[in-house]
Formats: sequence, structure tokens, C-alpha cells
Amino acid sequence: MSNLASRFTGGRDYLAACTVGLPSRATVRAVRDDLDAAASGRPDVAAASRAVEDARAAYARLVRSPAGDVAIASQTSVMVSLIAASLPDGAEVLCPEGDFASLVAPFAHAGRGMRLRTASLGELAHAVDAETSLVAFSLVQSATGEVADAAGIVAAAARVGARTLCDLTQAAGWHPVDATLFDATVCHAYKWLCCPRGVGFLTVRPDFARSLRPVQAGWYSGDDPWASCYGTGGTLAPDARRFDVSPAWQAFVGAAPAIEMFADADVTEVYAHATGLAARFREGLGLPQPARPSAIVTWPDADGEALSRLSARGITASGRASRARVAFHVFNDDGDVDRALRALGTTAVPAARPVALSYSI
Repeated sequence: MSNLASRFTGGRDYLAACTVGLPSRATVRAVRDDLDAAASGRPDVAAASRAVEDARAAYARLVRSPAGDVAIASQTSVMVSLIAASLPDGAEVLCPEGDFASLVAPFAHAGRGMRLRTASLGELAHAVDAETSLVAFSLVQSATGEVADAAGIVAAAARVGARTLCDLTQAAGWHPVDATLFDATVCHAYKWLCCPRGVGFLTVRPDFARSLRPVQAGWYSGDDPWASCYGTGGTLAPDARRFDVSPAWQAFVGAAPAIEMFADADVTEVYAHATGLAARFREGLGLPQPARPSAIVTWPDADGEALSRLSARGITASGRASRARVAFHVFNDDGDVDRALRALGTTAVPAARPVALSYSI
């Protein structure tokens, strides 16, 4: 883990990877070099295009998906809207209560008689029924850090022939992920994958992809993007690239080394490190350990007092849904746990034993 931590300039007292990840040294260097070249009148579009494909390939490795099933995007809501636009009129979509708006809102506003139904995350699998067309959920909840029972949800959906859409934004980078378990996944990479904002990915199984309409088709969704710049764009790509949107080049220049770093890392080691720190922090605050370990810890903080205490000690955390929220990533260590607990007026507990690898993907 020290090898990964050394690739970042900062990280001490930064407990907010769930809000925005820190750029690695390699990402900073790549973006600066690209900007310097552009400023001197030598923008390198070819290199930027290679960075897009390098990022796509690395992300495919990270989430165990064929590269041909990965499309690039810029925002989660845009990727979800693609799927919402392709569901049949009157389709029922089941989502967890309080899930992130970018996953839920596109279905709520899709029109065409589409019905949105919610259930608590813990009861989501039990809420799937014969009327359900799609189950859409985040693998890790943004507001609470709760990890979904993905296997149970997928099994419940399969029993009634419903599709599954899983948002990996709060999971990819610290939690093991197998995107092929779901019909589709979405991920914005600016959090745990430490990419510049504006880099997102959609994975979609080929059988599900055939039912999706490329309503956002443009030049970059062409089989040969540079031959698809005018008119109708010509022939669309035969695989998931037909759902590509035009890439934010400089963002992808910075994203490629970041995603390659995480794709090359031992995810079980990252998982044990992040969840181990979180478990020790929970113990220090007297919070119960969750059924499925998470790198995100939240607790009630309606008046913002806990968040204010952390901020006063120079610790960067966040508050969501009347809860204080901290996150532990590869650039954090036991010292971050100790300082955060002291800021909250709690005595630090001894360093925890490594957390048993107990995850469901």
C-alpha cells in the first residue's frame, strides 16, 4: 500500500475520496504536459485519443469487462438517460430509497408512463417482482456508505427476467468489481479512481446493448470516428463504442495513468486497507460494524457539529443527508484515523487487525 500512497503528493487528513479523489503525481504530470504543449501551439489530439483508448482498456481490466463492452462518457446521468430512453413505455424501474439523483432522476423524468418504485437498500432484492423491468442501484451508497447485496439483487432480478443497472461510482477503486454480473454499469471516475472530472464509463452486455438506442450518437460513436465527423456520421461502431460521447480530451489524458494505476493494483489489498481503516474509525466512535465492510463511514450529524470539529482541525470530510461522512483510501493511514478521532474528542483505539476479505460483487 505504501507504493500506491507514494504516488500521491497529498492525502494526510484528506478523508473525502467519496467526494472527489486526489490526482496522482502521474495524472498531474500528464495534464500539465498536455496543457504546456497546447499553450505552445502544439496540441496533440492524437495523443489525447490514445489516452481515451488506454483509459478504456484499463477500466475494462479493472472491472473485469471485455473492452468492447465499455463506452466512454462524461456524466453518470447521461449514461443512465441512455438506458431510460430505451426502456419500453410503462416500464417499472426499482431503485433504493435515497440513492444518488444521477441514477434515479433520469427514470423519474423519462415520461412515457415509466413508473419508478423505491425500497430500502436492505429490502431491494425482496421488492423485485414480476412487474419490474429494471433494478437500478449503487453498489455503494453515497449518503451512507452502505454496500449493496449485489449478488442477492442480481439473483432476484434474474428470477423475474428483469435487467440490472449498477452504479460503481462509489465502489470502483477500492471495492472489487465484476461488471459482467450486471446488464449494465455506470461509473464517474473522479472519486475513488482519482481521475479529472468529466471521465465516465458505461459497460453493457451485448444482449442488453442490442435493445439500447444510441440516442446520443455523434462523431465519436462512429466505427471510425475521424471518418464520421459530418452528416449522419456514417456507420456506428459494432460494439459498445456506438454509445460513446465525444471525450473531454484533457480529462482523459489525466485519467489514463490513474486508471492504469488502479487496474494494476492488488484490489484485495486496497480493499483490506481501506475497510480496515474504516473499521478502526467506527470502533473508535462506538459505531456498529456493517454487514458488508465499507471504506465510507457515516453517522448522524444534523447540526453539523462533527463536521465542524473535523474542519477546525484541518481534516477534510463531508456531510450528506444530515450525516457526517469520512472515507479512507490508498493515501490514508492509521495516523488519519487517530487525528480524526481526536478531533471528535474520542480516544484512538489500537491499530486494527487486517479486515477479513468479505465482499459481495
